Amino acid sequence: MTASSTRRTSAVRSRLAAAGAIAVAGALLLTGCGDQTKDKDAGSGSASAISAPLADKLPQDIRNKGKIRVGSDIAYAPVEYKDSAGKVVGLDPDLADALGKQLGVTFDFQNGTFDGLLTGLRSDRYDMAMSAMTDNKNRQEGVDPDSGKKVGEGVDFVDYLTAGVSIYTRKGDTKGITTWDDLCGKKLAVQRGTTSEDLAKQQAKKCPSGKKLAIEPFDDNQQAQTRLRSGGADAVSADFPVAAYAVKTSGGGNDFEIVGEQVEAAPYGIAVAKGDTQLRDALQAAMDAIIANGEYQKILEKWGAQDGALKKSVINGGK
Repeated sequence: MTASSTRRTSAVRSRLAAAGAIAVAGALLLTGCGDQTKDKDAGSGSASAISAPLADKLPQDIRNKGKIRVGSDIAYAPVEYKDSAGKVVGLDPDLADALGKQLGVTFDFQNGTFDGLLTGLRSDRYDMAMSAMTDNKNRQEGVDPDSGKKVGEGVDFVDYLTAGVSIYTRKGDTKGITTWDDLCGKKLAVQRGTTSEDLAKQQAKKCPSGKKLAIEPFDDNQQAQTRLRSGGADAVSADFPVAAYAVKTSGGGNDFEIVGEQVEAAPYGIAVAKGDTQLRDALQAAMDAIIANGEYQKILEKWGAQDGALKKSVINGGK
């Protein structure tokens, strides 16, 4: 997220173990919606659509197809990733599965690089994007965060979780990093197109002469982790759930450690093309339904994300 100031949230150390332990246990349980058995006739007349309480809220073309095409960077554990069997699993696929029960469709997760998801959405490659994407004004309005110029139509978001951004380093080799200011003079690996990259660029402008912050962007967070693990970077920045999962699981918990507190707590949102208001409103209604029936809370607890729970879904709640 691009913002003029950094807002801090409490980073409770015990959450690290909870997030990782729950995620590891959950990784073997549910497969992503893109891997479910699909009913070829899952349109408006199918049994699944008829039994789904909110099926009639969807656009007719989606009801006829029986599925929603989801653009996602499926390399962002534990939010979405492939397990050892190659199945798409994680927080987002589980939530999509629950939404599908309400709407009478399946969610077909299609892999893409994070910085290309909104382009794919605008070109109708996807019906929506769900990929731990921060809802902010720049994305809503189609504004490039670096130039401040409008580069696209923008998207609408259906918000579903709140998460902050964390920094992690090699375990026992923190380089004295506890805050974003400490990154000046260091090398930071990030995933391209993310909130972490935006924050890093903002921090680089604040660094004094002679203490440049070197930013290395990668296509996915796993590549950034590899760079850190090999000693090619001093730290990685990622969303807290992802950082906590990496700390818990990489090298059996011996590779990394989180330093400092979370910053920039903001909502994750499902991105939908401007003008596609019927799909947007159907997704919001389904999200509110799973919040109300308790399924949402169970999924968040499974993946250690319960601290970011929303009481109600909001459209374009990001600042």
